[in-house]
Order: sequence, then C-alpha cells, then structure tokens
Amino acid sequence: MTKHSSGSRIPGFYNLNLEERLVEIARRGDLSACDIAILKGDTSLTLDQADHMIENVVGLFSLPLGIALNFVVNSREVLVPMAVEEPSVVAGASFMAKLVRAGGGFIADSTAPEMIAQIQVLDVPDLDSACKKVLEGKDRLLSESAQVDPLLIKLGGGPRDLEVRIIQDSPIGPFLVLHLIYDVRDAMGANAINTAAERIAPTIEELTGGRTLLRILSNLADRRLARARCTIPLSKLAFGDYSGAEVRDGIIAAWAFAISDPYRAATHNKGIMNGVDAVVIATGNDWRAIEAGAHAYAARNGTYTSLSSWGCDESGNLIGSLEMPMAVGIVGGATKVHPTAGVALKLMGVETASQLGEIIVSVGLAQNLAALRALTTEGIQRGHMNLHARQVAIAAGAEGDIIERLAEQLAAENSVRVDRAEEILKEWRNNGTGD
Repeated sequence: MTKHSSGSRIPGFYNLNLEERLVEIARRGDLSACDIAILKGDTSLTLDQADHMIENVVGLFSLPLGIALNFVVNSREVLVPMAVEEPSVVAGASFMAKLVRAGGGFIADSTAPEMIAQIQVLDVPDLDSACKKVLEGKDRLLSESAQVDPLLIKLGGGPRDLEVRIIQDSPIGPFLVLHLIYDVRDAMGANAINTAAERIAPTIEELTGGRTLLRILSNLADRRLARARCTIPLSKLAFGDYSGAEVRDGIIAAWAFAISDPYRAATHNKGIMNGVDAVVIATGNDWRAIEAGAHAYAARNGTYTSLSSWGCDESGNLIGSLEMPMAVGIVGGATKVHPTAGVALKLMGVETASQLGEIIVSVGLAQNLAALRALTTEGIQRGHMNLHARQVAIAAGAEGDIIERLAEQLAAENSVRVDRAEEILKEWRNNGTGD
C-alpha cells in the first residue's frame, strides 16, 4: 500500500492557488513530476489514445478534478480525487469527512468481488427437467468457465457457483435463466464474465435441449457489495443557531422521508451518487454500471427507497450507514488506459478493487450527510448558489480576478443569474472597473 507523507487534513487548501495545491498533493501523495503533468493536462489523454478507446473520435471532453480532503477510511488517511462539474460536491464531502473523522472516521467493508453472468435459454422442452440436468452438470459447467482466464484463476478468482431460475411470466412465455457466479478479483469483470458465459453456452444447450440467447453480466451486482458506516459526535453537529440535537433530528427526519417515499428517495440517492460517481469517473470506472446497480438495489424489495440509513446511538450521536453494489476495478479497461485514472488510483494508494469500493461508498455516505445537513438547516441553495455564482460569472464573460469579484457580488445580492451578471459586468466596464 502506498504510504503518504502526511494525512488528508489540509487546512486552508481551498485558499491555495492551483500550483500550490499541486505541490501539496504531490508531497502528500508521493506523486512524480510526470503525475503532476498529467493532472495539469500537459501529458494527459491524447487524441490518439482516445481514438483507440471508442469509435468516431473527434475530440476530448474534460471535467474538473478536485480533491476531497479529511477522509479517514478504516483508520487510513485518504486523499480522494473527484471528477465532477457540479459546485459544492467536493466541498460538501470534505467538510462532512471532517466531522466524521472526529468520530473515528469511516468504517468500511465489502463482500467478495463476485459478479453474475446471466444466460437466457429459450425453447426448452421441459423446464423442470432442464433445471435438474443443469444442476447435475454444474461441476462440468464451472470447470469449462474456469478455462477462459488462467491468470484470473492463478490470482484466486474464477467460477464460484451456478444458479438456475425459471421465469414463468414474460411476454414470450416461460424460459430458463442461469446465473454464473464469478469472482473477478481486482477487475470490474465484465469482459471475463461475459467470455465465461459465452464459453459454457453450447454445453447449456446440450444439457437443456434449448437455445441460448442473451449471455451477459448483470449490473445488479448484489453479491459484490460495499458498506460504510460512521459516527458523528453530537457536539460536532452544532453550528450557528442550530444545536447538535436539532441537526441530528433533522437529518434523521429527512432520511425517514426518503425511506418512505420513492419521489424523495430518488433525489436522496442522487445526492449519494454525486459523491460515488465523481470518484468512479476519476478512476476510469464505469459509472453507468454503478448507477444502474445502485438504483436497482434500492428497489430490490419492490419499492424504491433510500440506500442509506441514519439514526442515533445510546449517547445521542448521529450514526449513518450505506450499502450498495460496487463493481469497480483497478486493472484493465480505462483504469489503465486513461493517464489521469492511473494518477487518481496512485493518489489514493489503493491496492485492491475492494479497497477502492470501500473508499467510494464512504464518499457517498459523506455526500449524503452533506445534503441532508444543508436541507434541514440553512437550505441546500445557500452554499450551493454561492459556489454556482462562479460558473454564472464565467458564463457572463468574466475573466481572471473579475470572476471571483463578480461571484461575490452576485452572492451578496442573492441574485445568481446570468442576466444580472451581465448587467454588473457592463456597469463595471462602463465605469472602468471591470478589466
């Protein structure tokens, strides 16, 4: 595991200029000059590299990469890279991590990195008999699926189990579905498990007398879960005119709304994914797969509900937890091809995909806390709009030092709108003070 020269707590980091921030994270994250050049965009993803990643390439698209501070996950200090365009996400996660570290930081764990491949079997003469034959041939099927990736087997991964289901009610009538359970170790696993499903399809047809159609992984990776929990001391929740108990009870009440109502739960979980997706993207992982798995998991009992839970312990402290599918990898795919993803993983010092998932779910829980705290106290818009004002200032045409000056004026007026920003810029320029 990479050893960082200092912790994730960097007071005043926001006030440093860009160069100073890069110097600081280089020191703390043991980043090389080459790594820093990648972060600065000097030697990051090239057009030629991109042309080999996807089809019909015509350019590159960039997102801001910020560093979430103050995270302690399983007693380890972590600087967390987050790629996101939305203001307040990085700041919110960082501040909540600061509160959580006062209670010992995030405690996280995960299940084995097992993915599910689904094999759909149509035109089966006798479904019950086919199920029996597949189960009798399980050892043969698992042995065949193990042959697709010898290196994965050598690393301790490979097939773990085979399950059989009958789908009785569908628009095309009953059919058979097999679930191949596969340990993919430190990969996201899509390629390995899809190849394994393809490999055993002919044998399944032989055993069942049917015809295999779909042979594809499931993004409802409910056998590959990551969990995080935290405790925030009551005293750390108090601020301004709000007592710690008021903040705690407001957060619990807001969570109760989300767990009881899918309309609220959708927005509640979106706040969690603000943090989750930002780290997933920064590390070159498949954020669409994570999103799909998260929302399917939130509805696994038939009603869409909150992914997180909030309550209080015997001492009155706020406690929270989050559990969700976390199919991320640190080998293969864009995690190795995209230079910035490589630097992001190096900065976090992760050695396994499970460790990365545990950090990601901790960030999701922190982001959830930030949103609930803001919603139940001063309102979500106050802090968010102050940060959003900078984007509005840029959209209105402000440049250089004028951006911050205009953003402060918009926030002070509580009028964060492009038309108002343009009016102020025009006034300043007419007065000779807008250059």
